[in-house]
Amino acid sequence: MASGKSSTYRLRLPGPTAVPECVRMAMTAPMVSHRGPEFKEILIEAATHAQPVFGTSNDVLFFASSGTGVMEASLANILGEGDKALVVSNGQFGERFMLIAESLGLQAEAIEAPWGETVSPEAVARRLKENDYQAVVAVHNESSTGAVADLEALGAVVAATPAVLVVDSVSGLGGIEMHQDDWGIDVVASASQKALMCPPGLGLVSVSDKAWKVIENGRRRSGFYWDFLKARDAAAKGQTAFTSPMPLILALREALRMIDEEGLPHVLARHRRLAAAMRAGGQALGFSIFTKAPLISDTVTVFMLPDGLDGAAVVRHMYERYGTVIGGSRTKLQGRVIRIGTMGSCNEEDIRTDLEHLERTLSDLGWPVERGTGVAAVNAALLEAA
Repeated sequence: MASGKSSTYRLRLPGPTAVPECVRMAMTAPMVSHRGPEFKEILIEAATHAQPVFGTSNDVLFFASSGTGVMEASLANILGEGDKALVVSNGQFGERFMLIAESLGLQAEAIEAPWGETVSPEAVARRLKENDYQAVVAVHNESSTGAVADLEALGAVVAATPAVLVVDSVSGLGGIEMHQDDWGIDVVASASQKALMCPPGLGLVSVSDKAWKVIENGRRRSGFYWDFLKARDAAAKGQTAFTSPMPLILALREALRMIDEEGLPHVLARHRRLAAAMRAGGQALGFSIFTKAPLISDTVTVFMLPDGLDGAAVVRHMYERYGTVIGGSRTKLQGRVIRIGTMGSCNEEDIRTDLEHLERTLSDLGWPVERGTGVAAVNAALLEAA
């Protein structure tokens, strides 16, 4: 490769992710009335195709929002004055749920695990026996650490109580198994820009019958825009409560068609295969896997760097020299980890190129590395999984 900055830009973050060409082109369709029959058909199709990805028969509600917006909406609709939430916190986004609760003036207590690990469902069960909580709040895929919550076990624990289980699956949905109905998850909040292969700006929410009963009691603090009841009433008419981000919903419809065409089980298997290959490649270069949880992410790989190697320098050099954009950390892990997305339309060649650029970066930075080691490990892992 010629010296200097690469002319190729490769978005390999744990979100936002690269948008497939057909999804991008879907957004260029002529604008139509957001209250007209043309858009009603588009919205209903997008919502219907989203249901299997959630693993639900519930309506899927759409908001013009980031993932954080629908996280806030979920708490604001479920919790009211005097209610208390138990937040399962083991990374950046568990901590964000605590900050959201605080900003809303809600009562929330954290049950914590070290970053990279998870809180056991048994520990949550003990807390639920000791205290009266109206909600348990958890992160499906903690993209800051690569830890995945055991939602099936956690759902069984919460379902046996009056509490409602609220889950952020912004970086999990579409790339990691989700069975909302079977697992007893009451509210799932997600967003468009990760495994769903769309640009940022569209929030998605699915709500169980148990949660609707809580929402309908009138104690919530949802305000005006975030009101799930308004969103549900509008969805029944094939609309959103307020002006729809129509290009994003067109994009989502196309992305969900892609998932349908590939087959959701195959999509999830592809994510598993590529994530395993990424981990193998990084370990061959001497990195360790930061994640220590029993369930490890298939949508983001978090590598712990050896002492003396600065994660920020690795991220910067991979972009400036090779055009590959990966993530570091803006949290207490800053400089200690790098994070690479394995979600969305990612394929085998993406993983090989990631490891090639990572090898070259390490060599450029003067770090001892045997060229070809990472790529060879990727190829071996892919062959084993074939």
